[in-house]
Amino acid sequence: MYNGYEPKPVPNTFISLTVFDKVVEDDYASVLYVYKPPNPSNMSLEQGLRRALVEYPEMAGRFSTNENCDERVILLNDKGMRFIEATADCTLDEVVLFKPSTLSTFNPNERRLDELALVQLTRFTCGSLVLFFSSSHIVADGASASQFVVAWSQACRGLKIPPRPLYNRNIFVPRDPPIVASDHKNVEVAKRVINHNELMDQLLPYSADNVVYHKAHFTPEFIANLKSKANSTVPDTADGKRRPYSTFESLVAHIWRTMAKVRGLTDLQTTEVKISVNGRRRLKPCVPDEYFGNVVLAAFPQSRVNELLQKSLSHAAEVIHDAVAELNSNYFKSFIDFAHNNMQNEDLILDEQGWKVPTVWPNLEADSWLGFPFSAVDFGFGKPYIFMPSFAPWEGVVYLVPSLDGDGSIDVYITLFEQHLNLFEEICFCVN
Repeated sequence: MYNGYEPKPVPNTFISLTVFDKVVEDDYASVLYVYKPPNPSNMSLEQGLRRALVEYPEMAGRFSTNENCDERVILLNDKGMRFIEATADCTLDEVVLFKPSTLSTFNPNERRLDELALVQLTRFTCGSLVLFFSSSHIVADGASASQFVVAWSQACRGLKIPPRPLYNRNIFVPRDPPIVASDHKNVEVAKRVINHNELMDQLLPYSADNVVYHKAHFTPEFIANLKSKANSTVPDTADGKRRPYSTFESLVAHIWRTMAKVRGLTDLQTTEVKISVNGRRRLKPCVPDEYFGNVVLAAFPQSRVNELLQKSLSHAAEVIHDAVAELNSNYFKSFIDFAHNNMQNEDLILDEQGWKVPTVWPNLEADSWLGFPFSAVDFGFGKPYIFMPSFAPWEGVVYLVPSLDGDGSIDVYITLFEQHLNLFEEICFCVN
């Protein structure tokens, strides 16, 4: 569909937002890379970043409005990224890295930020470096943001950044005639945040101060056992073949059931998981993996709590698999048709003023970073010692991240209420 390479946009032009850019949450996605000495100097990182921004001018731009229609756009004005240098008067080993108060020191205040991306470099007395990177989700989804950081690391190593095959964001055009085959108004619009505070009276004992960040390390042996349990009753497909449930489906099913127990959800409650689904390879024809922007919609597998817990792990994996499978090429195209004709900007404004507790209770939000090339973020001295999502005080958010051990293990980062941490640690490694 997209052959050859397009020329880079001309400076001081603007890029229109796509329907996928508009439907994501208007916030910043943040990650931490930790490097032990030796590691690159701040000057080397800054110079490499300048070279990377030449190929990714969106990251150096600003939000503006199109004079013709008052729509938000990305203005490619080369204003640059925010680049912060900081020091810590201690060694890395002297801090509890997963403590929210520690993580907040690496995370500059992103509210009312003009820049579309920022970096903070924090150096410790032992020589260790914490590299905090944050970018507007409207500008780039996780796949694109990680692509940019890899390009930055390549520039620092003196390598040529591969040319981008596609700069044009005007590729998601509606069909003629449009075919809206799904209820996108009550999914993509209404469920952008899947908690509406119906149960807040039950949660009054908890507050933002109770939200903690926890890392659970799942070994290859545990994952193999979990997948074996999940795949014990895989239904036959239409062609008579059995498709085993993936590592992601099996592990999210396990975390979903675990959190239902930890939270003490009642039997008749409905719980669901918001799962981001990358549409690049699902759309037909495919969108290049290197496409820079957002091509993500969310699946919402749901279940009554009694069915989730009384039935097998295989059942939970099946619910997840079926919900994700529904987001095929036709679904993405249906959303494009809907959004171009029916989605208004006011539909996308989130009202968080009345939220009493920062939580998605009784639901979860699970994001897979298993396919992102984090081990390739080598600025010239090797891969990071630690990679992790940054902390936000929002209970019920789960990230699946490939362990940098390189043995196939997976680190699950989860936010939960401190009152539930002991029980979670007690049962999260019980397959049965």
